[in-house]
Amino acid sequence: MKKQSRLTTYILVGLVLGIFAGYLANLNLSDPAGFADIMSLVTTLFLRLIKMIIAPLVFSTLVVGIARMGDASEVGRIGIKTLGWFFIASLISLTLGLVLVNMFHPGDALLGHLPATTAASGITTAGFTLKDFVTHLVPASIIEGMGKNEILQIVIFSLFFGSAAAAVGEKSAPMVDALDGVAHVMLKVTGYVMKFAPFAVFAAVAGVIGKSGLGVLKTYGVFMSEFYFGIALLWALLIAIGFLFLGKRVGGLMAEMRGPALLAFSTASSEAAYPKTLEGLERFGVRNRIAAFVLPIGYSFNLDGSMMYCTFATVFIAQAYGIEMSLGQQMTMMMVLMLTSKGMAGVPRASLVVIAATLGQFNIPEAGLVLLLGIDHFLDMARSATNVIGNSIATAVVAKWEGELVDPIRRDLADAPLP
Repeated sequence: MKKQSRLTTYILVGLVLGIFAGYLANLNLSDPAGFADIMSLVTTLFLRLIKMIIAPLVFSTLVVGIARMGDASEVGRIGIKTLGWFFIASLISLTLGLVLVNMFHPGDALLGHLPATTAASGITTAGFTLKDFVTHLVPASIIEGMGKNEILQIVIFSLFFGSAAAAVGEKSAPMVDALDGVAHVMLKVTGYVMKFAPFAVFAAVAGVIGKSGLGVLKTYGVFMSEFYFGIALLWALLIAIGFLFLGKRVGGLMAEMRGPALLAFSTASSEAAYPKTLEGLERFGVRNRIAAFVLPIGYSFNLDGSMMYCTFATVFIAQAYGIEMSLGQQMTMMMVLMLTSKGMAGVPRASLVVIAATLGQFNIPEAGLVLLLGIDHFLDMARSATNVIGNSIATAVVAKWEGELVDPIRRDLADAPLP
C-alpha cells in the first residue's frame, strides 16, 4: 500500500510540474511546438510500454479465470450479468450527456468560433458501420489481434480458448498453470513499467500546455467546466449505484482506484491504468477469476466516460452550428452511439472517431470537430478516469452477485486452489 501511495504522489507531482514547465515553455521558447513534439516522445514510449503488456496480460488472466470456473454455464451466467450491467451503465451515461448538453447549451457560446463547414477535422470515420463492427468481433488471426492490441478480439478468442481448456479438464491443467505464471510475470513487468508513469505524466501535460498555452483552457473554459460537472455527476451516480450493492465497501473500492484513476487521468489513457486496476480490484477482494473475466470485457463494452462525452459533444456541435435536433433525432442518435461506442477500444482518439461517424448520419458538419481538437486531451483525461471507475464498480458488483467478493485479508485463502 505504501508503494501505491508513493506512486500516486509522484504522479501528482509530475502533473503539477508538467503544467508549470509547459507554461514556461510556451512563454519563453521560440518553437513551443517543437518542445511539444519532444515531450510526446516520452509519453509515446510509456504508452507503448503499456500496450506491450496489455495483450499477454488480458489473454493469460482471462483464460485462467475461465478455465478455473470449469462450468460453461457459469461462464454464460456471469457473462449475461456483466453485459446486463454494462447496458444499463451505458444507457445512464449516454442519457446524462444528452440531458446536460440540452440543459447548458454550451454550443451557443462558440457561435463566433465556427470553422468553415468544409474544414477537415483530420478524423477518419471508417470502421463503425454495423457490418464492420460485427465482422471486427472475431479475429481472422489471434496473432494479428494481439499485435494490434484489439482488446475485443483478444477477449473473444480468450473466451473460446478458456472454455475449451475448462472442457478438456485435467489434461489442460499444466497449460493453465503456465498461463497463470505468465499472468504473474506480466504483473511484475507492470510494476517495472509503472515506475516511468510520473515522467510520462509530466511530459504529456507539459507538451500540451507548451504548445497551446494556458489559453487553451480559458478559451473553452465554459464547455470544459460543464463537461467536468457532468463527469462529477456521473461519478456520483455510479458510486451511488455501487453503494446499493456494495454498501460501505464502495469507499474502500474508490480508495483502491485512486491511483489507477489518477494515472488514467494524467495520461489520458484508460489502457495505461488497466494493469493497476486489475491489481487494485484483487486487493479490494475481487477474486482473480472474476476480475480477469469482467474487466477486459468492460474495456470494450463499458466506457462510461467516453459514452457520456459522445452525446454531449455531438449535440454541442449541432448547437454551435445552430442546428435544431428534435427529441426523436436525439434519441435515435443515442441508440446509434450505444452501438458504435462498443467498437471504441484500441482506436486512437476513439471518441472523436465515433462522433465523426455519427455527425454525418444527422447532417451535422464534421468540421465541428475542429472546435474540440484543441482541448480534447483535457477532456480525454476525464473520460479515461471515468472509464476506470465505471469498470471497477462493475467488476466489484458482479463479484458480489457471484459471491466472489471476499475480505481483502482473506484474499489469498479465497484464491487458493481447492484440494
